[in-house]
Amino acid sequence: MIGVIAAELGLGAAKVKATVSLLDEGNTIPFIARYRKEMTGELDENQLRDIEERLGYLRSLGERKREVLRIIEEQGKLTEELRTAIGRAVKLQEVEDLYRPYRQKRKTRASVAREKGLEPLANWVLEQRRSGEALTEAARYADAGKGVNSAEEALQGAMDIIAEMLADDPAIRSWVRQHTAAQGVVVSEAKDAAQESVYENYYHYREPVSKMPPHRILAINRGERENILKVGIELDPARVHAFMARKFIKGPSPVKDLLEAVIEDAYKRLIAPSAEREVRGEMTERAENQAISIFSGNLRSLLLQPPVQGRVVLGVDPAYRTGCKLAVVDETGKLLEVAVTYPTPPNNKKREAAAKFKELIAKYGVKLIVIGNGTGSRETEQFTAEVIADIGDPSLAYLIVNEAGASVYSASKLAQEEFPDLDVAERSAASIARRVQDPLAELVKIEPKAIGVGQYQHDVSQKHLEESLKAVVESAVNHVGVDVNTASPSLLSYVAGVNGTIAKNIVKFREENGKFTSRKQLQKVPRLGAKSYEQCIGFLRVPEGDNVLDKTPIHPESYPVVDGLFRELKLDLRTIGTKELAQKLAAQNPEELAERLDVGVPTLRDILESLQRPGRDPREELPAPIFRTDVLKLEDLRPGMELQGTVRNVIDFGAFVDIGIKNDGLVHISKLRRGFVKHPMDVVAVGDNVTVWVLGVDERKGRVSLTMIPPEDGSE
Repeated sequence: MIGVIAAELGLGAAKVKATVSLLDEGNTIPFIARYRKEMTGELDENQLRDIEERLGYLRSLGERKREVLRIIEEQGKLTEELRTAIGRAVKLQEVEDLYRPYRQKRKTRASVAREKGLEPLANWVLEQRRSGEALTEAARYADAGKGVNSAEEALQGAMDIIAEMLADDPAIRSWVRQHTAAQGVVVSEAKDAAQESVYENYYHYREPVSKMPPHRILAINRGERENILKVGIELDPARVHAFMARKFIKGPSPVKDLLEAVIEDAYKRLIAPSAEREVRGEMTERAENQAISIFSGNLRSLLLQPPVQGRVVLGVDPAYRTGCKLAVVDETGKLLEVAVTYPTPPNNKKREAAAKFKELIAKYGVKLIVIGNGTGSRETEQFTAEVIADIGDPSLAYLIVNEAGASVYSASKLAQEEFPDLDVAERSAASIARRVQDPLAELVKIEPKAIGVGQYQHDVSQKHLEESLKAVVESAVNHVGVDVNTASPSLLSYVAGVNGTIAKNIVKFREENGKFTSRKQLQKVPRLGAKSYEQCIGFLRVPEGDNVLDKTPIHPESYPVVDGLFRELKLDLRTIGTKELAQKLAAQNPEELAERLDVGVPTLRDILESLQRPGRDPREELPAPIFRTDVLKLEDLRPGMELQGTVRNVIDFGAFVDIGIKNDGLVHISKLRRGFVKHPMDVVAVGDNVTVWVLGVDERKGRVSLTMIPPEDGSE
């Protein structure tokens, strides 16, 4: 397995072997990636997850092989050749193809023919003798008592047996599947061409299987599922017939025409439907993996948005009929007050709403208004811009945030525990306000798939999606690190080695005993055993603890290395955090120093970086979101106009950018930069601040097309 994984992923066998060992010992991927770099040769999280996934697949494959071998052996049909073929198979599909002839089948035309004693006749036909007449031979098997009333019936039964045998042949199935994938054409038609739907582009649609992009595969799958489209794969059967004939027809014989007819029947009736199903299954799996990959990438970018700290925030959950819910939170996210106003249609109580906004802003010193991007958000934005202009405070601004999942959180048990006295919409406003103060801490409270930053996330395997998104959240949380004295159970539960029970126990221990003053205290938390402690402790921070190292990503197992380092350089631990120390550490040669300290170079490199910037939040290096004070209208836009925007979503064919109008503008993949772009994610990520130029405006559809290629670079 290690050799197979190493070859597939292009990694050294020693690195794979060490990773497998570490995983089998119960180590988590964030822990291995950060604290076992020497053992794995500095493999990153993605490579480690790829190894884990392939290992799981190959182990399942091994179990299936053993099961298949056992069943065939019990039938007394296991040959050495078959045992070897099953042993060499590297895909589950190959094992299933080899097992297919031995699988217990439900009643088929071939099984009925076998029950009637026609297998010897089928074998006679397959011998392809140079002499003899098929009907004459078949007449010997005509027996009304066995349900065979004529030579023709006997011959038809023999042909059914041969057709099933051809359809069960692993080499034929594999070749046809590959040929269908390479040469097949997906054909999509409307079940009712007069019916209007979002799938009209696919009412008369053809595209080669090999060229169909993931988003179109998932679109036609959904259209078919909703009973609007009829979808199939077209393939010229002539080459398939020729391949099967070369494999089975030995040359001229009295049964040659018969075998050619069997080949056509076997392909059309048994092989083609199965091959189409399998190829479409592979297409769907490929498309799902791509959709999940996009969702995961977008989610990671969203989770790692830089926090907006040190501001009192007014959160606004916009709506029409039920009014805009308001929630003011202080710099730490503590809820101060909630209210409701009705500045949007149909109520249009703008004067009363403006008075309430101004009252809350003055009362609490609000410096940032955050508006969710849901229903009524643009009308609320227009109203907010007018209020800001009226107040005239240059330090007051507003921001639109993605509110996806806020309603899911608001109705959750967690939100009820957090805000028992608020209604659902008021909780949502508080969540929206907190999203800018610490996006990660707030978004982990929401089921990852409810944060809509992908494409077709509801059409993919939900189990695979949940596993991938959980891994993304876990990766983001451990990348940033968690303040053990302020983190919620939701946030703590994503720390490596910490489950939901341990997370609750940490918070309970904190509430009963006061703030943690050292990492060592966590060893007293119930259910947090030695292995869990080892896995989680490097990611948990104690910012104002007794030991200055407890606020860094340095693992306690490396504290003796730090002591040795400071002795070697004749430095004082109390200087951690000073500019002078940072400069001195930056000037060191990690390779030479590692040798003197008898420690791995990757570990020492991480230690030196952590000591130069203790307590650093890696998100602080990212640009802050764009704050606005005024609003744009679609009618204001002109081709060539330069704007600043925020990337809201990245998909296969481009990126949607918030430029401050009602709908996000689309930058097509061809307009992200000059030259070829393999995928938009190679250029932009969710949350990026970008400069765009208007290409075109469709006022009727409310659509804006944008480009990121500066006009002087040859853009239209």
